[in-house]
Amino acid sequence: MTDLPSESPKTHSDFYRTQHKLRLSYMPWLYFELKLIHKDWATKWQQEIQSYLMAVETIQIGKNCFIAPEAKLFAEQGRPIIIGEGSYIAADCVLHGPITIGKNVSINHHVTMDGGRKGISIGNDSRIAANCQLYAFNHGMLGEKLIREQPTQSQGIFIGSDVWLGANTGVVDGVKIANHAVAGMNSQITRDVEAYKIVAGNPANIIGDRKDKT
Repeated sequence: MTDLPSESPKTHSDFYRTQHKLRLSYMPWLYFELKLIHKDWATKWQQEIQSYLMAVETIQIGKNCFIAPEAKLFAEQGRPIIIGEGSYIAADCVLHGPITIGKNVSINHHVTMDGGRKGISIGNDSRIAANCQLYAFNHGMLGEKLIREQPTQSQGIFIGSDVWLGANTGVVDGVKIANHAVAGMNSQITRDVEAYKIVAGNPANIIGDRKDKT
């Protein structure tokens, strides 16, 4: 059994800080609820991470955002990633631009997004749950060519404001999900979703409407 450190408050704080950072990486909403005693070091930690990303990639990050150091963001010139104020990206996400993320958006752990050529757009206050996958491109499937030789196409993906994609949801290229829509866990969204509609299944179909909820 490992003894807890007892030399000084500073040493004790350092002992726990590694685990505290890991907790924030996988549950980033806790970053916005930190007590003042933790806010100072956590803010500096985030400034270092975000400054590095903006220096090495074509990334814009708004105020009061959180990006886990375990997240992988790739945004070469011409394929930017823009992150709005108050948004967060959790650990083990892989994002490849072009991607535009609005304000107060949550991208939870293990989400994968590739913007293809036309990009992915996510409106304000939307929630992308763990393990969602969004691909804004597709391969051709002509029978006389190998899949690896097929040209790719990209129409883009649009997700409105106040949208909730449940865990393990997939979204294919060309789909538009209107404001206030919800997708249940394990949904595979292959066509447009109207505002306020609740969809689920593979392929996803309408199972309800948020306006009917009381």
